[in-house]
Amino acid sequence: MTRKVITVVALCLAIAAPAVLYPVLLMKFMCFALFACAFNLLLGYTGLLSFGHAAFFGAAGYVTGYMIKEFGAPPELGVAAGVLVALGLGALIGSLAIRRQGIYFAMITLALAQMVYFFFVQAPFSGGEDGLQDIQRGRLFGLIDLGDDLNLYYCVLAVFAASLWLIARIVDSPFGQVVKAIRENEARAISLGYDVARFKLIVFVISAGLSGLAGGMKAVVFKFATLADVHWHTSGEVVLMTILGGMGQVFGPLVGAGGIVALQNALADKAGSLVTVITGASFILCVLLFRRGIVGELLRVWPGSARAASR
Repeated sequence: MTRKVITVVALCLAIAAPAVLYPVLLMKFMCFALFACAFNLLLGYTGLLSFGHAAFFGAAGYVTGYMIKEFGAPPELGVAAGVLVALGLGALIGSLAIRRQGIYFAMITLALAQMVYFFFVQAPFSGGEDGLQDIQRGRLFGLIDLGDDLNLYYCVLAVFAASLWLIARIVDSPFGQVVKAIRENEARAISLGYDVARFKLIVFVISAGLSGLAGGMKAVVFKFATLADVHWHTSGEVVLMTILGGMGQVFGPLVGAGGIVALQNALADKAGSLVTVITGASFILCVLLFRRGIVGELLRVWPGSARAASR
């Protein structure tokens, strides 16, 4: 009941938010919040730390932008193409990475993601350092003009809400319970007869696809895709968002993404290049004060709510 109430209240606030906040900033938050939720599915619920998730986020953005700009594809097909590429990359990288555990898994994902990054540096269609510019938003299904920020906001909100519902359903399903068992004790899950490698690969691919969905929507929202989206720094940023908000919590990545996006927006004009330093210092402070993440600590002192919110 706690999670349902929070969900309804959050949805009502999201519907009314463009009246008081800049829609593009809100859409940026939703894109990165979905990215963090997809990553949390891998780290928080499966216990796999990937340092290469920017590969899926950025690659989907490039493919979405290229499909729309060069082939005149409608936005829904452009985003769908980006998601398919992210799923394919997830299957390829995941099939190699899941053969190892711990830091070795993390380093393999980082190395393969850097290969994806250098591919987009050299690819003739990516625009190099300039990236893909002037991506037209077009019309959704030929009907809804996404050039209007408000129209695009509610479309992004609908996709965002549906994706969060899907993640919650995955976590609460029998599949999700097996994944949590793998996180808690992989050896025991193997002894019970579960094909751990297959479960890990499926979660990795789902996480990659949702990350690609976030990257594709970001390319449509901002009308460009750049190397920053596929850089290792973005992979580190999503780790920061997830840990800051609270791993293994449904709402944790939302809080973490909201905090980082708000901090970057507030300091962009004032701090300049020091934004990264201030963000890092804030992260260290929060880790020292909130060992379970912001949401995790709040649930710890909120009797009876932890089980409902973290399922």
